[in-house]
Parts: sequence; C-alpha cells; structure tokens
Amino acid sequence: MTKTNALRLLETAGIPFECSTYEVDEDDLSGTHAAELLGIDPDCMFKTLVCHDDKGGHEVFCIPVAEELDLKKCAVAAGVKRVEMIHVKELLPLTGYIRGGCSPVGMKKKFPTYIHETAIVFDEIYVSAGQRGLQMKVNPEQLAEYVEAPFADLTKG
Repeated sequence: MTKTNALRLLETAGIPFECSTYEVDEDDLSGTHAAELLGIDPDCMFKTLVCHDDKGGHEVFCIPVAEELDLKKCAVAAGVKRVEMIHVKELLPLTGYIRGGCSPVGMKKKFPTYIHETAIVFDEIYVSAGQRGLQMKVNPEQLAEYVEAPFADLTKG
C-alpha cells in the first residue's frame, strides 16, 4: 500500500485510521461502487467534492457517496450566495488529487471544508485516502477537527 500525503498527515497528527483497498474500475468511479466492493454501508462512506463560489473562493464538501450535493444548502453553510461544482479538469491542479481519489485531507491548499451532518451518527466513516482504490476509516469528529470542518446539512432531500 502506498502511503499518501493524507495518510502521512493523519499519522503525524496522531489521528488513528485504518485503510482499505479495492480494485478500481475506470468505467465506474462512483463511491457506491467502491462501497459495494468493500462491503461497506454507503451511508458511512463519504465522497469529497470541490466547489467554487461567487466570491472566487473554493469550498470542499464531504457527503455520503449515494447522496447528491444540494448547492443551495452548501452556499448557506459556506456563507456565500452561490456555489458550483468545479470542472473535473480543475481538480488536479487545484487540489493535487484526481477524480475518484480526492481526500479532504492533504490538498495543495487548505480550503474551507464541510462534512455532512450524518457523519456524526457513525463511530467511523470512510473517506478517500488520496488515491483511487484506497479508503481510510477515521472517526468523523477527529477528521472534522483536523480539517476544521463543521457538520452541516449538505444534501438534497
């Protein structure tokens, strides 16, 4: 297993985590597929999405893999008028991560980060460890404290 920047940072911070690997299917990079391959409840596996706002800033949102981002709720959480998903081609230069391997930990720059409120009902959640096919299981409150992320309602429904 490759030790990614995200894993090194959590290790240095003394935050416990466990890693799980799965075979990447380039035709299906969805988090629900990854959860299925790992035998994990998709409600406790979170995807990391990056948006830009009307003020020229960027925000990071972690939501359950089967859910859809509610851009209006995200804007409210971020205290801006509007947010939109960045284009996939912007992801690597902006964060250092590629689609399907974006972690809320260890981006090139620290962005305001928000975690969906359902994360707090789990003792541990899964998020990308910074590369496709590698997930890390971590306590959501420790993760939120480390990335300075409040919990908020971020999804449709």
